[in-house]
Amino acid sequence: MIIEPAFDPIGNAISNYYFQKDNTPITVTSTVVEDEQMPPEYFFRNFHEMPMLERLALKKCEGKILDIGAGAGCHSIYLQKNNKEVTALEISKLCCKVMKDIGIRNVVNNDILSFSKQKFDTILLLMNGIGIAGNIDGLGKLLTHLKDLLYNNGKIFLDSSDLMYLYEQEDGSILFDINAQNYYGEIEYLLTYKKTVGLPFSWLFADHVILSEIAEQCGFRTKIIEYGPHYDYLAELTIL
Repeated sequence: MIIEPAFDPIGNAISNYYFQKDNTPITVTSTVVEDEQMPPEYFFRNFHEMPMLERLALKKCEGKILDIGAGAGCHSIYLQKNNKEVTALEISKLCCKVMKDIGIRNVVNNDILSFSKQKFDTILLLMNGIGIAGNIDGLGKLLTHLKDLLYNNGKIFLDSSDLMYLYEQEDGSILFDINAQNYYGEIEYLLTYKKTVGLPFSWLFADHVILSEIAEQCGFRTKIIEYGPHYDYLAELTIL
């Protein structure tokens, strides 16, 4: 699926910030927290402004690299400037236009499940990139597809978060419905930017245990590289 500008709050925000210096924020509405404001300048942060887990992942990239959900290209442009061969994959037409103007050489406007016929040494899914799976079932489908894009000795680097903390009570106990139909990290979102309203979508946050279980089912070994300061982590997946 390719996102057209009329339904692309993030793409419009990124494009307007890059071409017009308009930092009007994106409104993020979800089923778990109150509305949040995301300034588009965040997508343009340099290496030293990135969270520790992202910096660590970028330092570990080797060979031919695929940056999935590249956004404004902050990870791809860093890698390219450090003489790495990187392909920036992004479903937003507007984001792809920005990345090409920035100077990223290999920009592909496509969704990951429709992207094939190439193999990579490193695959990046940063900024909770596995969220594109939508749910637990989708994570299995995503990892199975990524395995076909990876050389036998290749690596996937991804970061995600355990949202269990959202259900933590004042006394430290955890309160949520164990009989709920969906995994607690499956969140529904709606994004708005000025008059542009995106289509509702599901986004997945996976704790490291369930990630490891599903990755193993898909033929991957999971190694937790580092834990972040807010229930987040960086994982490395390699083919079994």
